[in-house]
Amino acid sequence: MRDATRILAIRHGETAWNAEMRMQGQLNTPLNDAGRWQASRLAAVIGDEPIDAIYASDLDRALHTALPLANATGKPVLTERGLRERAFGVFEGHAYTEIDRRWPEPAMRWRMRDLHFGPEGGESLHGFNQRCIQTAERLVADHAGHTIVWVTHGGVLDCLYRMATRVALDAPRTWSLGNAAINRLLYADQGLMLIGWGDSQHLTALDADDSNR
Repeated sequence: MRDATRILAIRHGETAWNAEMRMQGQLNTPLNDAGRWQASRLAAVIGDEPIDAIYASDLDRALHTALPLANATGKPVLTERGLRERAFGVFEGHAYTEIDRRWPEPAMRWRMRDLHFGPEGGESLHGFNQRCIQTAERLVADHAGHTIVWVTHGGVLDCLYRMATRVALDAPRTWSLGNAAINRLLYADQGLMLIGWGDSQHLTALDADDSNR
């Protein structure tokens, strides 16, 4: 029997482009003030859990979300390119409304979750999902029976949710992918399983000292 591995999968904190509904993809955008606050709250809530390793996408918004947790636990952040967001090629840097206007047919294929479509210079949904699965399985194999944190991106989390719940890759998404929300998964003999999703209580139940953030 495989030793079960506990995974805390976290989306990076908010960026200005999140707030602007602008496509980030693999462009290296920083956290905004709200995102830095979210990262500190995340560390305060899970920093005393028995975490054995912390991995983060090598993009700054994920890495800088993980650093406060690293400070709280004394564990280093290990950067992992496999946890990067999907590459969106020519879409990157443009507002979603602009993408719809400039590339109507490709935008429709993206929004309809066409498995084999990738924007010019980007990844197909199928290829991206395969990358996410391969990265997850490799990291789990390296930490069997341990508790690990992955600080990553919305697209990666979407793939992990589908992997854990057996929802088709082209099915519409009905679950949240909140910035700095806590998502709990378990990997055992049955594969990846969902334990809890979208816990954002730490971002709404403010301490008195946080009221003026």
